[in-house]
Amino acid sequence: MPDTDTHIPDAHTRDTQTPDAPAPPRRDFLRSFIRWLIIGVVLLWSLAAVILVSARWIDPPTTAVHIERRLQAWIHLAPYRERYKFIPLGQISPDLQHAVIAAEDSRFYQHHGFDWHQIEIAAEDDLEGERTRGASTITQQLVKNLFFGTGRSILRKGAEATLVPVAEFVLGKRRILEIYLNVVEWGPGIYGAEPACRYYDETAARNIGRQQAARLAAILPAPLRRRPERMNKYSAIILNRMSQMGW
Repeated sequence: MPDTDTHIPDAHTRDTQTPDAPAPPRRDFLRSFIRWLIIGVVLLWSLAAVILVSARWIDPPTTAVHIERRLQAWIHLAPYRERYKFIPLGQISPDLQHAVIAAEDSRFYQHHGFDWHQIEIAAEDDLEGERTRGASTITQQLVKNLFFGTGRSILRKGAEATLVPVAEFVLGKRRILEIYLNVVEWGPGIYGAEPACRYYDETAARNIGRQQAARLAAILPAPLRRRPERMNKYSAIILNRMSQMGW
């Protein structure tokens, strides 16, 4: 005799017991996109970190700023001649080293990549609408030059902030200053202390004196617009800072 307790679902019940619906294709695409985006960002950051480690021993053959200027010249069909020569820090005049530090990052040897005192001052100036100075350190500017070019964005600042401690740790102050002085833009197609001294003063970087050094340092904030011979006021400020710092 058959078991009368066996339950046989009716047609309506069978119709309502459907398997879980698959996730919408759009959601799957979004998850996949985010996953690959994160992987790509991690890989790019890792590559930048490896480049910084190698820069401890290998002089950078080029930078993001150099490449950006070449592309700009190509797009606008403008003539472009690049002057770039990497020399040891010992072949750069101490006066020029001191002038650049006094002009760009007076607490270079005291901070660890970020000058929180200058950041606080800049933030206060922003609130008052009277910002007259930047807060980027030489280490920050080096990272920006090497990897990010001249663009400005919150994402770039965030990526830069994660690489600055790496640069400080693996390079050290002397190597950071050496690379910065050799790759920084000093005029149209002019990169580094040696080409700058040759171009503006017709002498080697090792021979640049105090006055000349201050004028060269004065053009760094806007190298495509400024000329050393016009920097009388700012170069005097730099010279005064150098004296206050014992140089």
